[in-house]
Amino acid sequence: MFSRACEYAIKIMIYIAANEQEGQRTGLKEVTEAIGSPEAFTAKILQQLVKNDLLQSFRGPHGGFILTDKKEVKLKDIVVAIDGTRLIEDCVLGLEECSGDNPCPIHDKYTRVKNELMGTLLSTGINDKALLKGRNILRS
Repeated sequence: MFSRACEYAIKIMIYIAANEQEGQRTGLKEVTEAIGSPEAFTAKILQQLVKNDLLQSFRGPHGGFILTDKKEVKLKDIVVAIDGTRLIEDCVLGLEECSGDNPCPIHDKYTRVKNELMGTLLSTGINDKALLKGRNILRS
């Protein structure tokens, strides 16, 4: 459902959030080892997360990544930062003219699925205990 980059981004954010709760910043190499992702690909994802104001980056010997303190990061924020709004807003069949007034053949069924997915993405914060508890199984 999500792109590979988005899957990694969610794992990255969970891992960083868990480390931050333990008072630690998280470096690139640590993230790649923890979630089993390629380093160059992970670096690009981290850049996107910083650019979208979901993470802060610090350089130097005590550098690394932490969550921004501006807001509670929801899964929707991560999905939109990496994959955009296509999954949430576009027609599942890719039609440009799909709407309630001009529905595609599966519009009504997909709208129900989309609404349920949005509810989950909006109601699940990156600091939710269930997500943080599962950080030890993030490896692909």
